[in-house]
Amino acid sequence: MGAFTSSIGTWMQKMAQAWLVLEISKSPFLLGLDAFLGEIPILLFSLVGGVVADRMDRRRLLILSQVIQLSCAFLLAGLVAFDVVRIWHILTLSFLVGTAQAFGGPANQALIPSLVEPDDLPNAIAMQSIQFNLARVVGPAVGGLAFTTLGYVGCFSLNGLSYIAVIISLVLLRTKYIPKKTEEAFLASMRQGMGFIRRQSAMSGLIVLAFAMTALGIPLLTFLPVFARDVFHGGPQTYTLMLSLSGAGAVVGALVVAGFGHIRHKGRLALVLLTCTGVGIAAFSLSRLLWASCAVLFLTGVTLIGVFAMIASLAQLITGDEMRGRVMSVYNVAFRGGMSIGSLLTGWLAKMFTAPAVLAANGLVLFLVAMYYFSVERKVARL
Repeated sequence: MGAFTSSIGTWMQKMAQAWLVLEISKSPFLLGLDAFLGEIPILLFSLVGGVVADRMDRRRLLILSQVIQLSCAFLLAGLVAFDVVRIWHILTLSFLVGTAQAFGGPANQALIPSLVEPDDLPNAIAMQSIQFNLARVVGPAVGGLAFTTLGYVGCFSLNGLSYIAVIISLVLLRTKYIPKKTEEAFLASMRQGMGFIRRQSAMSGLIVLAFAMTALGIPLLTFLPVFARDVFHGGPQTYTLMLSLSGAGAVVGALVVAGFGHIRHKGRLALVLLTCTGVGIAAFSLSRLLWASCAVLFLTGVTLIGVFAMIASLAQLITGDEMRGRVMSVYNVAFRGGMSIGSLLTGWLAKMFTAPAVLAANGLVLFLVAMYYFSVERKVARL
C-alpha cells in the first residue's frame, strides 16, 4: 500500500514533468533526453548498488533512496512555484532521482524474495506489478485533476508527499535477510556476481531480453505526449487517456500472471508475449484512429507487463539470496539501461524520421528479437 501511494505520486509527476519539458523546450529530443537522464544512472551506479544491497540492511538503503527522491520532488515544485525553473533544472533533478533509484532498485528487488516462499515469488512480483500499474491508471487521472486545478506545483508537491507512505511502510517492515560481514573488496564482489551469471546458461538471455523489452518497448510510453499533440492533435487530456489505458492494460496483464501462479514454461510464455508486444507497438504507431490506437495501447500494456513479470520471476528464481543483490543489479542495468538508451535513441531518430516511424521500427525489431530466442537461442524458451 505504501508503494502504491508512492507510485501514484510518481506517475502524477511523470505526466506533469513530460508536459512541462515539452512546453518549455518544444523539443521531442529534450523529452527523450529527460527520460535518458532519469535512467542512465542505472547504468553508471547500479552494479555498485547491488554490492551495497548485499552488504547492508536493504530496508535502510531503500529508505535513504526514498528520502532523496522526496527532496527532488519538493525542490522542483519550489522552482516552478517561484517561476525560476529552467530545462537544465529538470534534467539535473531527473539525474539525481535516477541515481537514488540505482541504489534503491537492487535493494528493492533483492528484498522481495526474503518476504515470500519461492513458489509464491511469481505472484509477489505480479502483485508488485499490479500496484505499480494500477497507479499508472490512477496517477495520471489524479494528476490530470491536480494539473488542471493546482498546476505543476500541485503535481510535484503531491508526489513529494507520497514518498512518506512508502517510508513509513519500510520503517514498519521486518525482513529475514541479515547481511553477512565481509572484508571482500567491491570489485571482487562484482566479479563474483558476474561469474554467477556466466555459469547460469539462461541468465544472459534473460538479461538481453530485459534490455530489449525496455529499450524498444518503453519509448512507446515516453513519447505518448508527442502522439497526443502531433498525431491526434490533442492536449493533456488525450495524453492522460492514453497513459491510463496503457496502465489499465498492465493491471489486467499482472492480474492474469498472478492468476497463473507458479506455472511451467515461463520462458516460452514470455517470448509469446514479447512477440505480441512488438506487433502491438508497430500497430499503435501506424494507426491514425484514436479509438483503435487506445485499444491497441491497452492490449500492449497487457502483454508488456506479462513479459516483465515472467522474465523478472525467472531471474529471481535461479538466483540465491546471498548473490541476489549483485545479480539483480546486473538485471537492473539491462532493464533500466534499456529505458535510457531507448528513449534517447528514439528521440534522436524521431527528429529525422518522426516518432511514429521510429516506434513502428522498434516494434518490428522487438518482434525479431523474440523470434530469434524462439528459433535459434532456445535456452530461455526451455525455462
